[in-house]
Amino acid sequence: MEWWLGYLAVGLIAGFLAGLLGIGGGALSVPMLVFIFTAQRLPSEHLLHVALGTSMATIVFTSVASMRAHHAHRAVDWHIARALAPGMLAGSFGAALLAGLIPTRPLAMLFTALVFVVGTQLLFDLKPRHTRELPRAAGLFVAGAVIGGVSSLAAAGGAFLAIPFLAWCNVPLRRAIGTASATGLPIALAGTAGYIVQGWHAPGLPEPSLGYVYLPALGLVAAMSMLAAPFGARLAHRLPVKRLRMVFALMFYALALRMLTSIW
Repeated sequence: MEWWLGYLAVGLIAGFLAGLLGIGGGALSVPMLVFIFTAQRLPSEHLLHVALGTSMATIVFTSVASMRAHHAHRAVDWHIARALAPGMLAGSFGAALLAGLIPTRPLAMLFTALVFVVGTQLLFDLKPRHTRELPRAAGLFVAGAVIGGVSSLAAAGGAFLAIPFLAWCNVPLRRAIGTASATGLPIALAGTAGYIVQGWHAPGLPEPSLGYVYLPALGLVAAMSMLAAPFGARLAHRLPVKRLRMVFALMFYALALRMLTSIW
């Protein structure tokens, strides 16, 4: 029962932050899942892989809710989303397959580096200048592949890269945020498929699992995060979000480093 409560807590915190700050929960949920899986005594060589796969699978559900909300406000540019989707599918699936081949310690170092990128973006509220137009189909495919690949390795929805890229290409910020929410679904679907395929024959995984996706954790984290995200979104208009960004960025740093040292 204590593990179930832990999964609910992960979903509550990750969903709340996703709604409050507009970021994917992977930077927070992956280290927390690693801590719970460690306490459950899952095989150490699979700890991070299962945390990444499970966290990526939860984004399938949360991205649908986010996409519907932004679509209702007519903030999604479906032409751009469709153009980015093929590259995101390829990049996310390929990166998930690659992650399954990387041993736990190097993968933990890579994940920690990506979390530091997300945290730094939050800490300094980095926003690119509007300097160019959207690239053509080939350029959008490459951009989508990079965004999807990095997001899959970080178990994130892709908004932390997609929003700056679209803003850099002169897409208005509100429409960039809405479009990025729509691109989270193909990233999550392809990334989850990659983690399932790569972990399908891995020995010693907890039951019941689909590859590197641990189903009890998926169900509880996804359900709670979908409930908590709307509350975070409402508070985003009342709380000092700039200060909260700094606090949570430092928390991301601490959690990622703590996970890295525990795995090492």
